[in-house]
Amino acid sequence: MNNLLKTCVLCGSFTLLSASTLADTFSLKSADISQGEFMSKAQEFQGFGCSGDNLSPQLSWTDAPEGTKAFAVIAFDPDAPTGSGWWHWQLVNIPADTTMLPTGAGSADNSLIPKGSVQISNDYGTAAFGGACPSEGHGVHRYQFTIHALSKKLDLPNGPSGALVGYLINAHSLASSTIESLYER
Repeated sequence: MNNLLKTCVLCGSFTLLSASTLADTFSLKSADISQGEFMSKAQEFQGFGCSGDNLSPQLSWTDAPEGTKAFAVIAFDPDAPTGSGWWHWQLVNIPADTTMLPTGAGSADNSLIPKGSVQISNDYGTAAFGGACPSEGHGVHRYQFTIHALSKKLDLPNGPSGALVGYLINAHSLASSTIESLYER
């Protein structure tokens, strides 16, 4: 009986490991940005002393977990000297059958986002992607581009804050994957 119990414990651990391994397969990739690498001028903001192209990067994802009803993409700079970081982009309610956003999808004209998706006002004050623009000499900033698989579409009030949207994303996230890129001026 003791051997049977050991076998069952091992089987249970194996089952948990397998479920965990399967959940970890949700992954984010990009043709424009790379983990731990510096972004190009294409992802730099246009304004506030910055002269980049202000293009959101191409993003693609695979292996969303079962039960995914929508996706959310966020871009956040935790190193901004605000005490609360800087929201560069929040795109929510991306349809569950979507697996890619092209370069520039975060434009303010919404022409490249999937139908039904909603862009939230970033910390520059526009409902669009706002690229990197750290203060000159402030050092290297990290830009975290994260895809969340959501258990439901988000029901948002008019004009929600980035913090509220972040809270709702995290409350309904089944899985997430992040690419952390860098930028410095």
